[in-house]
Amino acid sequence: MSNPMNPDQDKSMLDKAKDMAGGLRDKVGDFFDGDEENPENPIDKAGDAIDERTGGRFGDQIDSAQDAARSAQDRLRDQNQ
Repeated sequence: MSNPMNPDQDKSMLDKAKDMAGGLRDKVGDFFDGDEENPENPIDKAGDAIDERTGGRFGDQIDSAQDAARSAQDRLRDQNQ
């Protein structure tokens, strides 16, 4: 039964995870500040933060996303050189 006072009740777990990831995505820029010497570290920090916020339920998916982000980062770095 839907509760008009609580719109989050109707959201699926995936929708809730997407909302949480969107909020974390906004914070990812903070991870890049002052960390130019180690560009992979922000990816690790973001993944760890998401993993912690989701209670480790999406660890494999987070690891895959981190790997994809590192690959994209390497490709961009190669294009810019």
